[in-house]
Amino acid sequence: MPAEIRKTLLHVENTFIEGGKKADEPLKMIAAVAIIKNPWAGQGFVEDLKPGIHSVAPELGELLTKMIIEEAGSGDSVEGYGKSAVVGLNGEVEHASALIHTLRFGNHYREAVGAKSYLAFCNTRGGANAPIMIPLMDKNDGGRRSHYLTIQLSVPDAPADDEIVIALGASLGGRPHHRIGDRYQDLKDLGHDVDNPAAVKN
Repeated sequence: MPAEIRKTLLHVENTFIEGGKKADEPLKMIAAVAIIKNPWAGQGFVEDLKPGIHSVAPELGELLTKMIIEEAGSGDSVEGYGKSAVVGLNGEVEHASALIHTLRFGNHYREAVGAKSYLAFCNTRGGANAPIMIPLMDKNDGGRRSHYLTIQLSVPDAPADDEIVIALGASLGGRPHHRIGDRYQDLKDLGHDVDNPAAVKN
């Protein structure tokens, strides 16, 4: 059964001034959101979520990726990216997780923007107007702190108890005036080998 989509939403945020100082380049952040019927609603505890994942996740990944790319202009323009899901109060957080933590969903976006790093994520449960938090990170470099950003929005009538809000987020740059350095500087200062991938994860 395909996704039962009640509506979609495109959220665009442009920051021109940060900290009282004009940005050299305005920061543009985009969120593409779909409100869908929870495919497991009303079924009690469902042991095998795969059929629902396989029938719904690919369609959502393709749709939301298209919305992001159309607003961004191209996949190359996207620098930071992330994903989020909020399940309604009659659902499980596992339902929200199921639809975004699958390659059938994320690979549409990852391939469209030519990314190497994993998609930053958030999965929660809430009622209508619940905060939708989409954490972002650099699509190719998880240690690039300038692109540690979060898109926050809400939909006044979603999710209903039997719905899930699914979202992708993008930034077309990093934080204006970022000046806290990257993880690599910290690791070097602490005497770690920055060429060792295991050290970078600390």
